[in-house]
Amino acid sequence: MAEDELKQELKRLMIEELDLRGQTLATIEDDAPLFGDGLGLDSLDALQLAVAVEERYGIAIPEDDRAKAIFASVSALAEHITRTRSRG
Repeated sequence: MAEDELKQELKRLMIEELDLRGQTLATIEDDAPLFGDGLGLDSLDALQLAVAVEERYGIAIPEDDRAKAIFASVSALAEHITRTRSRG
């Protein structure tokens, strides 16, 4: 899967799984922070998103400080998925 296609799929997953009303694929920027001043997700959203990503892509999301970097942005998440699947 091409990286741009994966990013679009991740945005769609986030909108659906996290019920992000008012957000569209176009309004979620690839490199914008997912937490805080960016998309405004919280720790419960992170857990829900981690479970959805693990189920959809068959990869593990670490439950330590590495998760912060993975969930930094849509681009960072896509990169983690691509890197992890290529090792698989």
